[in-house]
This record gives sequence, C-alpha cells and structure tokens, in this order.
Amino acid sequence: MARRKPAGRRAQPSNRSAGGPAGSTGELRIIGGDWRSRKLRFPDAGGVRPTPARTRETLFNWLSFNLVGKDCLDLFAGSGALGLEALSRGAGAATLVDRTPALARALRDNLRLLKTDAGEVVCASVDAYLAQRTRAPFDIVFMDPPFHQDWLPRILPVLDQQGWVKPGGWVYLEHESSSPTPTVPAQWHLHRQKTAGQVSYCLFRTATTDAIAPVALS
Repeated sequence: MARRKPAGRRAQPSNRSAGGPAGSTGELRIIGGDWRSRKLRFPDAGGVRPTPARTRETLFNWLSFNLVGKDCLDLFAGSGALGLEALSRGAGAATLVDRTPALARALRDNLRLLKTDAGEVVCASVDAYLAQRTRAPFDIVFMDPPFHQDWLPRILPVLDQQGWVKPGGWVYLEHESSSPTPTVPAQWHLHRQKTAGQVSYCLFRTATTDAIAPVALS
C-alpha cells in the first residue's frame, strides 16, 4: 500500500503516464520473508511511496499466524508494499488493485522480477472493482486509501454487502489519526489498533459464523 505526499495528506492517484520500474523514482524494500531485503522500483505517479517499514512490521506481526497460504486483496495498491510483503511472507495469492496504469505496469514488472505467478494486478478504480463480486471471497483485505476523500465510508459497506471477506477473515485499514475510526459492519471486530503520527491503522476480524452470500463465479 502507498502513502501519498505531502505527509498527512493523500492525493487521489492520477492517471498520468509514467515509465516502468527502469525509469522510476521510488523504491520499495521488502522487509521480511523469502524476498527480504529485495529492492523494487516503481514510478513516481501521483507521489506514491511505500507504507513505512515499521508499520508493515507491526501489521505482519499481528497477522503472523494467519497469513501462510491465504488469499489476499490489496486495494489502492500503489507500490504494492502490502500485497508483495504478504506474498514474501507466505501468502498463497494476492490481487493488487490500482487505477493508475503506470503503477499497474510496475506491479506486473515487479512480480516478474520476483519470479512469482501468485500475484494478479487489476488496473481499475477500487469502487468499480468492488461493485460486483465475481470470484471467491478473500481471507485478508488490505486498504490504505487516499486520505481526506472519504473512501472508507463508501467501500466498507460494499465489502460487507458483496461478501468480499470470508467469515473469520481479516480487514486492515489506515485512516487519518485526526479522524475517528470509521464505522465498520457490525460483524467486524477490532483486533488491534495503533497510531503513528498522522496515521492510524487497524486490523479487524470478521465473525466466523457469517454466511457468505452466493455468487455466480465467472
């Protein structure tokens, strides 16, 4: 996931074109797992930079016993910091969604560099991607949306209503520390929460007894 500059503010990712990893100005370092210390490049499209290493380490410590083999969704993927970190640490698959073509190209290039076919990149807006579920629900969903654009109140109900998260699954989200924790569906239970400067991040678990609505898989 990616944080947009300036610090404390998040800008909607632009669709302006940029080069692939070879011409990029940003760098992501994987901090754990099979690809630990691998450095990956991504384009400076909209001021994207990776979620800080300390925040990622905290998150993946929270998930340490619930990650291996899991199917993950990384929304607002940006540099891919969360989805790629999850794959490095043993997740079975990750779908990375970002609407910026240059970032989507860089994500695909970096998956090839890592020689993995466990990642899928979708170049689409998050609301369009979530509008109708046409696949099995995910074990873990990561969300680090642009700040000050009210993304979470719009998409959290959709995640629940469309059954995007498995019963007993995990939902991670980031929001401005100046704002209260967003209202989440009643069957999501706060597991861990922490604030670092201008960012608060939370991990929720969905109720294990929830029934997932049937869906016609394509």
